[in-house]
Amino acid sequence: MHLITTYGVRCFMSLSEQTIQIVKATAPVLAEHGETITRHFYQQMFSQNPELLNIFNATNQKTGRQQAALANAVYAYAANIDNLGALTGAVQRIAHKHASFNILPEQYPIVGKHLLEAVAHVLGEAATDDILNAWTEAYGFLADLLIEVEEGIYRENEQLAGGWRGTRKFKVVNKVQESELITSFYFEPVDGLPVADYQPGQYIGIYLYPEHSEHRCIRQYSLSDAPDGKRYRISVKREGEGETQGMISHYLHDHVQIGDVVELCPPSGDFYLNNRSDAPVVLLSGGVGQTPMLSMLNSLSSKNPGQSIIFVHGAINSRVHAFDQHVRDIAEKNDNIEQVLFYDEPTGDCSAHHYAGRTDLELIREKIDLPGAHYYFCGPLGYMAMVKASLQGWGVTEDRLHYEVFGPHKNL
Repeated sequence: MHLITTYGVRCFMSLSEQTIQIVKATAPVLAEHGETITRHFYQQMFSQNPELLNIFNATNQKTGRQQAALANAVYAYAANIDNLGALTGAVQRIAHKHASFNILPEQYPIVGKHLLEAVAHVLGEAATDDILNAWTEAYGFLADLLIEVEEGIYRENEQLAGGWRGTRKFKVVNKVQESELITSFYFEPVDGLPVADYQPGQYIGIYLYPEHSEHRCIRQYSLSDAPDGKRYRISVKREGEGETQGMISHYLHDHVQIGDVVELCPPSGDFYLNNRSDAPVVLLSGGVGQTPMLSMLNSLSSKNPGQSIIFVHGAINSRVHAFDQHVRDIAEKNDNIEQVLFYDEPTGDCSAHHYAGRTDLELIREKIDLPGAHYYFCGPLGYMAMVKASLQGWGVTEDRLHYEVFGPHKNL
């Protein structure tokens, strides 16, 4: 069997046929008990290795999104253990996320120990020695694969002009309120040296130490501008209130100021613009999901003037809609670029939108259902599921659909 990655083709011969058959046979069991196993796994791992709380997002733990994402990933691995090529995209996505957390090889045995103990605990007598031995072998195999792919990402980031490995200190050089909910932060390196370019659509990991948190917090935010080799920009939505409040988004808005120093990991992510194609591009976003789309739009606007680009965005109303004037200016200056706006609940002060109500792609099908077009979309899960279903209903093939889920990945 083999798995093709960005970093070449690696052949695997180490998994025994018995292990493959046992792991594949246990896939239905994982589908049934996966989230119970992963909840137990995280509880035990954090109680015995509290230092790992410096890596994981506590909010995703509370909501169960992290447990569900891990359960789905483990099930996908079991179900495709005899066809790992089907998991190439998932491996890339996980490896890029791990790289932004600066995951190290020595952390994999810790995870493996607790994961296998969780399987044994939840399955009880059903977890025979043969099953546990097979999963021990399968986990080691997957860990070696991820370690190799992640090392490739670290090495590539380090070798880029302006690149680095691990974290690097950056100063906040500007802070701009873009709407009632979204604020942009501009970062330049403390050492004054250039910074690595990135693919439009990628994200960056930011390491923060809030005074009210006992743990370091790492978050990923999409880069919201075209690369320029000098600075990075993220645009962050103030998430929730009360019990649903996003701790780090509020911390950034309320406490991080111009002149503060933070640590950043190099840009990562497997969701990015295909710069090699002249096919029409349709950028679709809901809410703060427009941030990677802005990076793509800003990059495209300075390139091929003959390439058709449609920027479709949905917001609640003008009060929370960021970058409206910026996108409008780009569209006015470029005959090949058009903006289409949906406002869910427009107020009397709203005038820039084209449609009132939630985004309905059928209303603009004539405009965006273009031969050979590539579609990039990001936003709330419900929004993205609607976009994907609509485009697939029109016959758009999977290879022309590209999307990013903020936080733990979820298949639409």
